[in-house]
Amino acid sequence: MPGQLFIITAPSGAGKSSLIKALLARDPLVKVSISHTTRSPRPGEENGLAYHFVSRDEFISIRDAGGFLEWAEVFSNFYGTSQHAITTLQTQGYDVILEIDWQGARQVRVLHPDAVGIFILPPSLDTLRQRLLTRAQDDTHTIERRLAQAQADISHENEFDYAIINDEFPEAVQDLAAIVRARRCLRQYQFPRYSSALAL
Repeated sequence: MPGQLFIITAPSGAGKSSLIKALLARDPLVKVSISHTTRSPRPGEENGLAYHFVSRDEFISIRDAGGFLEWAEVFSNFYGTSQHAITTLQTQGYDVILEIDWQGARQVRVLHPDAVGIFILPPSLDTLRQRLLTRAQDDTHTIERRLAQAQADISHENEFDYAIINDEFPEAVQDLAAIVRARRCLRQYQFPRYSSALAL
């Protein structure tokens, strides 16, 4: 049976990537879609693992050929999700996570209205500011810009099916895993597994 599609969105610094990494470590049936981006790699990021790092011209070429399920421009960089990669993983039976922003989520749900939307929230804006400072990847001006963008992003949380407050990390991981498990247990997805065996 084809896997399901989960959209996970969060403001920068809310812990989205760490939560997804923890979920992948505990659930072998979940894969994350690796996005294409034109931004420069951060320290420790490898091409093909965190992102597919491409030039602006390469990105535009893929986009214009219809290769992206969704794409967006964030902080002057392009980000896009490969349609082919998602279809391949779902056909293999994996549930697929899209780690994208709210703009991309809107695009995806036009084509996949059954995709599950999950929004990750920080416990407060003060906590978010501290996390961004601790991450030590940006200067003060960039952090303030990210905080302003975070408030704008959070205003779209009502467009999602679930909200997880990432205050206590282990609890937030459990919440995320519970959403995935509950979705798999919906009757419409389980019926093909038991209908023949139970002569239904």
